[in-house]
Amino acid sequence: MEVNLKSRAKVEKATTTSRSPTFDKLMMPHGFTKEHDEPRSHAFMVIDHMIVDRAYGGRFQLKDWTYIDKKGKLWEVVVDTGKELPQTAKAANTVCFSCKTSDHVLKWGYLGDPLPGAVLKRGPNPAAIEMAKNHVQNSMGCIHCHDPHATKPRVIQSPLIQAAVDRGEGTYPYDPKKSGEVTIRKITFQRDGQDFRAIGILNKPDSNVLCAQCHVEYNCNPGIDTKTGGGVGMEDRRTNYYPWVNVFDLQKRYQSINFKDFRHSVTGAALTKIQHPDVESYWGSKHERAGVECKHCHMPKMKQKEKEFTFHGQRSARYLLKDTCVRCHSKWTTEQAEYQVDAVQNYIRGKMRKAEFWLGELISAFIRAKDAGVGEEALNEARKEHDRAHILWEWWTAENSDGFHNPEMARQSLAESINASQKGIEILNKAV
Repeated sequence: MEVNLKSRAKVEKATTTSRSPTFDKLMMPHGFTKEHDEPRSHAFMVIDHMIVDRAYGGRFQLKDWTYIDKKGKLWEVVVDTGKELPQTAKAANTVCFSCKTSDHVLKWGYLGDPLPGAVLKRGPNPAAIEMAKNHVQNSMGCIHCHDPHATKPRVIQSPLIQAAVDRGEGTYPYDPKKSGEVTIRKITFQRDGQDFRAIGILNKPDSNVLCAQCHVEYNCNPGIDTKTGGGVGMEDRRTNYYPWVNVFDLQKRYQSINFKDFRHSVTGAALTKIQHPDVESYWGSKHERAGVECKHCHMPKMKQKEKEFTFHGQRSARYLLKDTCVRCHSKWTTEQAEYQVDAVQNYIRGKMRKAEFWLGELISAFIRAKDAGVGEEALNEARKEHDRAHILWEWWTAENSDGFHNPEMARQSLAESINASQKGIEILNKAV
């Protein structure tokens, strides 16, 4: 397997040249502020998960610093030092591995429930360490997306099956017609006479649905029950949950299940930590409406020795322009294609910075308001705007395309984030 050396390692998002220069201020005290890197290839997903500073207190490290480009079995590359490092977090849990590996599939019950026949289940950081050391070696593999007997398309991520089948929301929740054309049939397997795990068989290949097993917004951690004010622990199914909605409906969806990830250190607002909502961003975009799927840009058809095959080294279309953009936009050169991509991403990054600036201003306004003795009624009204502004901004720092998946949605969302921040500032300024 060839390493794409142009996709750099350890690129922290909270730097001046990355997606979110003021990420730490906007996300404090969330564990992601300890280290939040731009992603690398699938081959590194388990390794990078183990060594990131936010996951296990820094105890897992590369066996040698030069191993950063080594792929393969986890424990041939990574070592447990047994020592924790300062300025780290222990935020990882067992649900994290649902996307990182396929090794767990026969040991993990539906949604990670604590079933009698399950060796593994939803659990906190110590359980994740035990799971990693005794049950995980490989990154996600073929069986995540293909039936091992006939290679037909399937999904194994139970929260996706729960959303599309159990909740009846379909494969394309904003397009009933397309949902009817692309379906998932849930098949439940039993163990010791009880329902144990499930897979979803697709009626036809659709890489948007297959990639939605992981490239979506999901909750995979403990949090806050907004109805009771108490904590939500890993025993609760809400810690393995796919909202399965776009950015404009996310706030409402989490309100419907009374869940938030964390409280902001300064404002006290209950906020959401968004993951990587690539598929939900793509819904309704010009490319998606034209029938373009994830595979066309990230896993294109290629030829080698006159034989055509599907490229499985999933990467940005930026590194595959001849086989992706130029294949459809045949009048473009690869240089022109990259110029088009850059223009979209540069524009949206600019909007991300502006939304980020106004969120920072809102946080500063909370400090002034609290110093002035502003009451809880006004603070709570402003916190609602903080929640909305935060979601509409952070979605795009978590999404992997800098808005290219859906530039129109990105622009609208980021503009509405700015509006919400400014409204929150206005509420607080009037109350001072």
